[in-house]
Formats: sequence, structure tokens, C-alpha cells
Amino acid sequence: MKNYKMTIQYDGGRYLGWQRLPKSDRTIQGKLENVISEMCEREIKIIGSGRTDAGVHALGQVANFKADIDMSTSEIHDYINHYLPNDIVVTDMEEVDERFHSRYNVKIKEYTYHIYTGDFQSPFYRKYSWHIKEPLDMGSVSLAMESLQGTHDFLGFSSVKKVKKSTVRTLHSISYTQDGPLLSFVFKGDGFLHNMVRIIMGTLVEVGQHKMTPEDVQRILNTKVRAEAGITCPPHGLFLSAVQY
Repeated sequence: MKNYKMTIQYDGGRYLGWQRLPKSDRTIQGKLENVISEMCEREIKIIGSGRTDAGVHALGQVANFKADIDMSTSEIHDYINHYLPNDIVVTDMEEVDERFHSRYNVKIKEYTYHIYTGDFQSPFYRKYSWHIKEPLDMGSVSLAMESLQGTHDFLGFSSVKKVKKSTVRTLHSISYTQDGPLLSFVFKGDGFLHNMVRIIMGTLVEVGQHKMTPEDVQRILNTKVRAEAGITCPPHGLFLSAVQY
């Protein structure tokens, strides 16, 4: 039985997220499993590095599956891409050690969130960025970003309802670049809680709008109360950029 690792890009706009659903074929995992199962002529389950929510995109999602099939890796790669819808693409494929696990072996995940500022949203970025008309105070945003870096309990910046596992995560860095009206925020961490990036991003925007202060961000880390944080920003500006092992 061989173990295959895939790197996947997808536009999540018309999907209900990564994770397969029993009563819908509108998931990324479901689409991939259907194609691979047809290829192998038996049911194949794939393991992703993690879930992305409905409407969230990926530039570097990683998944693996095990199969015993008489095809070369390049032939498997070509087959999968031929039968996938055109908004999902396997960009890289390789045979890996049988012990490789897409989720358990992750060391760093990188997410990028795009914001488009100005009076009008660009027609070219409208599906992939959150439109904020007013300029943001990036000095205040930068101060808030500094508070979030490091190892913290991020429960207050998540949608976690029942705390069964640790909500402590290490956010190695948050940075941003600006290209005209387009702001791109990059989050690198050892893992992320449900909606963590989107809630942090919504909070940073409210800091930039002076609806919150950088000190509020530190307070939320201490109180761990979700209601005190900012909004959960829209999913369409978020990309799973890369997964490192």
C-alpha cells in the first residue's frame, strides 16, 4: 500500500468547506474522494491537514491517501486533475513514507487574509477580499498584532463552544503588506482554532477603525471571552496559504 501526498489549490466560493458531508457533494474532500475512489475502483478516504470553512480558499492545502494501484505517480496526478472540477487543482503529488500523516505531522500553518480598502471594491478582488471603505489606522493595528504573537490561550478569539482540548496555540508571527488599496495579512502558527484567524482579523479591523484599542486585544487574551472580541470577518478573503512539515 503506497502513501500519496497531494498539495491542493481551490476556490472555496461554491463549496460548503473542506470536510466531507453525508448529504452533500459540495465539499472539497468529497470531490477529491469521489475522483480517487473511481480511479482506484474502491472507496478511498483522504486525510487533510485541517478543515477550511465554507467559502474559504486554499493555495497550499495538503492531504494524503493510501492506495495500491498500478499507475505511476504522474499518471495518478494527471487522472485526478482531469476529473476534478476546474476550481480544484492538485498542484503537486508525490509518494511519501507510509508514516506520513497530513494532519498529525504539521509543524506550521500559514493563512493569508486580504482586505481591499477605498470607496469601491475592485471587480477583480471582490471574490477574494473583504471590502473596507475607510482607511485603517495601521499603527494601532500593528500594536495589537504584537500582543497576539507568541503562545497564548486563544479561546476568546475562537468559535469553540465546548472546551474538551487545549485552546493554547503558538502564533509565530502576524505580518502585513500593502499594495495600493490591497492589504494582505499573513498568520503563521502551529495550529488554529475554529474561526480563529477570521475573529482575530475582525478584531484587528475594529482596532484600525478605533472601535477597539490594542489594549483590548491583550484584555481578551486574559479574559478568554469571545463576546468581547471583534466580528468574525467574511470567509471569502481567507486563504490557507501553506502547510509546513
